[in-house]
Amino acid sequence: MKLNNSPFLLDLPDTSEVFGLISILDFFHGKKVLVTGHTGFKGSWLCRMLLNAGAALIGYSLEPPTNPNLFSISGIEENMHSIIGDIRDKERLGQVFRQIRPEIVFHLAAQPIVREGYIDPSGTYDTNIMGTVNILECIRRYEGVRSFVNITTDKVYRNNEWPWGYRENDILDGHDPYSNSKSCSELVTWCYQQSFFQYGETAISTARAGNVIGGGDFAVDRIIPDCIRAAQKGAPIVVRNPSSIRPWQHVLEPLFAYARIAQAQYDSPSLAGAYNVGPDDADCVTTGELTTLFCRSWGEGLRWEVSSDSAFAPREAHFLKLDSSKIRSLLHWCPIWNIETSIQKTVEWTKTYLTQGDVRTIMDEQIRSFVASRQEAPYAR
Repeated sequence: MKLNNSPFLLDLPDTSEVFGLISILDFFHGKKVLVTGHTGFKGSWLCRMLLNAGAALIGYSLEPPTNPNLFSISGIEENMHSIIGDIRDKERLGQVFRQIRPEIVFHLAAQPIVREGYIDPSGTYDTNIMGTVNILECIRRYEGVRSFVNITTDKVYRNNEWPWGYRENDILDGHDPYSNSKSCSELVTWCYQQSFFQYGETAISTARAGNVIGGGDFAVDRIIPDCIRAAQKGAPIVVRNPSSIRPWQHVLEPLFAYARIAQAQYDSPSLAGAYNVGPDDADCVTTGELTTLFCRSWGEGLRWEVSSDSAFAPREAHFLKLDSSKIRSLLHWCPIWNIETSIQKTVEWTKTYLTQGDVRTIMDEQIRSFVASRQEAPYAR
């Protein structure tokens, strides 16, 4: 296993008095961290962040889900121990825990696409529910894990189309197979916490993040990758539901929140719990507004139009927002990059990639920029 011994972020001015981010990153230095789903979009960004923090990093995941994919083109595997395996394979996962004995676990492995849940509901439930059971069983059976964060989604809540944000104590009842499977993953997590970890030997939290955007997302059926593919073809962007409102945020926002949760509960198990991770209200914009911002940032006369496709379209929430008061109050986290900056950073990364630029360097520069931005941020209250 390779260990990054020179985390670049330590060259930044100390912001710990303002927001504690340098101390958070220092916290991971030398710690054995397991990330499931590390070959995915969010997993790749999380791995890059943790490697630059000096973590001894292990990943367990299927092969990257797309071609091209961020994990491969950024060369993340060179500096970590990457294990290709299925989260549904309990025996293989148990071997990894027995051999590695991680201290901190981030669980991102999942079937993450709403439409895929309609196509293969059985596989979606199997991966998202039994995958969670399997990893919790490994934590229960093999000692050593001090901090576990299960990454779910903002879609775990029963959606009542409220104009206000959902809070952590609202009803969990996702209405489609993907969302419902994530609601079940939450329930499984808290069942294990109450049944087997009630004395705090392993601190357990779940994190419910909004819709993430950022460079390196090549997934199907997501608006920003669709925008990029249209731009490459010189074609209009086709938007299915331009009036739907979502809590958009740059991928680094929830990743630093996950890191903060893992650190906080490692040091103080009483801080474990469920946490929403969402943007400010002003950045909960419609899909049409998001696409307009993308067109403006991309340039080249890019435009969008409403889909006229009458093919089956799954039921989707029209209005979805998160109340992130809890994580702001207890862990002093708040969002930093607004929606315009998030789009600009996504376009910057993408154009670097499309012109054969150094993808790893642009990732590191954006992580640097994100941390530096917190120096000017007000203290979260």
